[in-house]
Amino acid sequence: MKLLLDENLSDRIIQRIVNLYPDSEHVKALGLIHTDDGLIWEYAKVNSFVIVSKDADFHQRSLLYGHPPKFIYLRVGNCPTSKVAQVLRDNLGTITQFINSISESILVLM
Repeated sequence: MKLLLDENLSDRIIQRIVNLYPDSEHVKALGLIHTDDGLIWEYAKVNSFVIVSKDADFHQRSLLYGHPPKFIYLRVGNCPTSKVAQVLRDNLGTITQFINSISESILVLM
């Protein structure tokens, strides 16, 4: 499972989840920081990533276009990096089911 974390999330999250989500990346590591959401969307689509973000723009894009790529919408508010990492870790089963679903495009986690 490859997650692509958007720039509104800390790149330090990757080191806390990589054992559960191998090959996950942050947009910063891929040189996609301050990039148009459309380009990030296409990169995720071509490279089989699931986008993870707090950004409502990706939510709208997912509603409009469906998947791929799939989108995990984090509705956790302003919280520490450790909290975001814990939400992703705690929801491994839910995220796995979501990724394997052929019909679902958006997963909202709180």
